[in-house]
Amino acid sequence: MFVLFDDSGRAQAGRILSEADASLQVELDSGKRVKLKAQQSLLKFSAPNPAELLRASADLCAQIDLDLAWEFAPEGEFGFADLARDYFSDKASATEQAAAWLALSGAPHYFRRAGKGGQFKKAPQEQVQAALLGIARKKEQQAQIESWATELAAGRCPEAIAAQIYKLLFKPDKNGPEYKALVQAALQAKKAPLDLLTAAGAIGNPYQFHWQRFLFEQFPKGTGFPELQAPAIGELPRAAVAAFSIDDSSTTEIDDALSVQGLGSGTVTFGIHIAAPGLAIQPDAAVDAVARTRLSTVYMPGWKITMLPDSVVQVYTLTEGRDCPALSLYCQFDEATLELKSTETRIEAVPIVRNLRHDQLDGVITEASLTGAAPADYEFAAELAFAHRLARHLKAGREQVRGKPENFNRPDYSFKLEGERSEPPRGDETVHISQRARGTALDLIVAEAMILANSRWGAWLAEVGLPGLYRSQASLAPGIKVRMGIKPLPHAGMGVACYAWCTSPLRRYVDLVNQWQLIAAVRHGQTAPLVAPFKPKDANLFAILSSFDAAYSAYNGFQSQIERYWTLRYLQQNGISELTATTLRDGLVRADTLPLVFKALGCESLERGAAVKVRVTGIDLLTLELHANLLERMETAPVTAEEADEGEDEAAAAPLAIAVDLADAETEAPAGA
Repeated sequence: MFVLFDDSGRAQAGRILSEADASLQVELDSGKRVKLKAQQSLLKFSAPNPAELLRASADLCAQIDLDLAWEFAPEGEFGFADLARDYFSDKASATEQAAAWLALSGAPHYFRRAGKGGQFKKAPQEQVQAALLGIARKKEQQAQIESWATELAAGRCPEAIAAQIYKLLFKPDKNGPEYKALVQAALQAKKAPLDLLTAAGAIGNPYQFHWQRFLFEQFPKGTGFPELQAPAIGELPRAAVAAFSIDDSSTTEIDDALSVQGLGSGTVTFGIHIAAPGLAIQPDAAVDAVARTRLSTVYMPGWKITMLPDSVVQVYTLTEGRDCPALSLYCQFDEATLELKSTETRIEAVPIVRNLRHDQLDGVITEASLTGAAPADYEFAAELAFAHRLARHLKAGREQVRGKPENFNRPDYSFKLEGERSEPPRGDETVHISQRARGTALDLIVAEAMILANSRWGAWLAEVGLPGLYRSQASLAPGIKVRMGIKPLPHAGMGVACYAWCTSPLRRYVDLVNQWQLIAAVRHGQTAPLVAPFKPKDANLFAILSSFDAAYSAYNGFQSQIERYWTLRYLQQNGISELTATTLRDGLVRADTLPLVFKALGCESLERGAAVKVRVTGIDLLTLELHANLLERMETAPVTAEEADEGEDEAAAAPLAIAVDLADAETEAPAGA
């Protein structure tokens, strides 16, 4: 005697070895013996054998018309044998009864289980109809997936997929038909999804690919601004200074300016004047909502996405020829020893006499002219000379705290795209890359002034009891990175006791936040914690910190990525096939005359700091990869370990990380098929 039984929803059959009131011992065709509860038993039969019954009943089940079976099925609970007798004949065979059980248990949209022992109940008609519609839609969707996949594999991109390229590659809905079609096509064509889309003409311009991907991830609603009115600032006391700013000619958000008073008197007042949009823009106002959404200006060659609309920026930027609202830090120094005597912060209107420009004056205002070794025939010569002397003094003090000098072994690089533009680059413009030495005299003056302001204002916020947004670094040990927080902790890299970004409120949201806190400190002193926009342990402050950190990292990552694109374009445009470079680690090398880190075959075994010449063997503007191999080891002066390590975090561009998983290619058969 044999038995058909329910093994967790799957039909099994075997020979009965023994039987008791509540259980059975059964031997399967495989020889395995199992113990069943009596309620698992569905049907006892003597013929055919178990294997033949399972095979024949499965074939017969596929022929059962479920609509007809549902019509024949009685109301209320019924057994599968009852349905078999109604559907096939009054003397339904074991095979027909088994087929009925398979049909009933495999069609939950028609029949529902009603307890154990092979009992079922008809599903309501409206639910059956809804389920059948769902099955039909799934079949239709599967047909659409297969159609799209076939088109893609043949080198044509369906419109529905072209419209979702960035979503499919980077933030896909893995249950969506477009994603399933892409995965299926990639396997059919035996190509990576990115290669498949490129071959199908969906990605025609590598630059637009990188640009649109960035917009998709960071600016899904576009980069345009709503209509905003810059809030007005009331009357402010006028500062008795003649201030000047130092920026590049392309800078439109002029955040900072300097002034020097009292030369020759023994005590010199050094003024650092920061644009003060925080006097007008209030937290949670319309302009603030835009700034808090963007969090920072995004920079890239030939274009930028500003944190604030230009109409707002122009109201608060420190433009020459007018009195500009500013938050000013005045530091009094002994003119001879440069000892700091006192500091004072004021809210005022500062006369901006001149906007000095790096690109026009770096070759004129030199260290030699500032120290008296060469003529100084330019505006603010005396003021700049003092500012330079002070900057060198401040830098030396910070380096003493750091424990080692700051090195500027590598130049900065400037990217310039030919032509004026009122829209983002297309990616095919001619690019010019020039070097600009780091740590020039004007750079030093501005950098030390901003470090002075950021460290002094950060400390003052802590003294008054106000929270702020700080940057800190526990030590200069390898792997210890700069972090952001709300506590005034030491910044080992800067060599200062604390450091809060306060000097770029038109370009960075954290600076605007800190400016609000500073304004409260100026106006209310020790009672500022009671009225400041952000109180100690304010949850909003933590939210801003987290959002800014993520956005700023993403923006900097995109800037590095797009500069790499233009560097590779520069190689192509100029037909450069060989580069001199310095080895880093694991086969990575850094070009000597371009901002480029890449792997070069043959350099894996060379020590760090070795000078090499490499041949460019391939450039991929889509993945931003540069392929190269070692030509020769150069006989030049060795590079110090510190020089070799500097900037090693600028690893070669990682392979383009897409979110398409080819393991998702398993095609599901439509339910009920």
